Amino acid sequence: MSKIQIEQLSKRFVKRDKYIEALKDITLTIKQGEFVCLLGPSGCGKTTLLRILANLEKPSTGDVIINQTDKKKPLQSMVFQENGVIPWLTVEENVAFGLKMRHLSNDFVKERTEYYLQKVGLSKFRRLYPKELSGGMKQRVSIARAFANDPEILLMDEPFAALDEQNKFILQEELLAIWQETRKTVLFITHSIDEALLLSDRILLMSAQPGKIIKDVAIEMNRPRSIEKVRSDPEMTKIFLDIWEQLQSEVKQTRLK
Repeated sequence: MSKIQIEQLSKRFVKRDKYIEALKDITLTIKQGEFVCLLGPSGCGKTTLLRILANLEKPSTGDVIINQTDKKKPLQSMVFQENGVIPWLTVEENVAFGLKMRHLSNDFVKERTEYYLQKVGLSKFRRLYPKELSGGMKQRVSIARAFANDPEILLMDEPFAALDEQNKFILQEELLAIWQETRKTVLFITHSIDEALLLSDRILLMSAQPGKIIKDVAIEMNRPRSIEKVRSDPEMTKIFLDIWEQLQSEVKQTRLK
């Protein structure tokens, strides 16, 4: 079953009396439960596409359909590159925020909040405020809140980009563990080919501006995966090099424009 359908989507912005074409003729289908990574050079429209799916932007042309199966659930949750935690709420209150906004029962909110606090290893930090947390812990809060709210789709905009390598690997593993349990449909932006190979079922490679889907790569390596397995597997190395060459070509195109 398809979860997200995008048909001939384009997006133009007006800047200094000129049209800037951010996205052009995007057509794609994402299945229910797929984990899909978006890769592309800076400025190719990846975040714009996510913002359209989050209903934060409107397309200039084309159609977006998200097939909602449960009207009681929110359509989407978004995890941003910079932590999106609410500074005046504790860790526990942040994770519970979306559930409380839906006016669910106190018992249910408490149970779901506790479950995801445990999942991301934050139970003993529940009373702390964001200013008392590291960057990695703040992103754990954002991920726990997004999954606790139980959306139809999860949109993630480079959530681990600002973290050191050790924290990044830990959070990638935690994200995969939660995703494999929930099987949410995820669209995940990254600049890291390694990260895309580790996480995704499919990698969508975007061109330089205006952004178009120029390659759709299925990742068939069995799960669970580890970064060590990904880097040592000959087929994954071949895919890495192929994507790297394509990205390099697209980056060169941005410099010629």
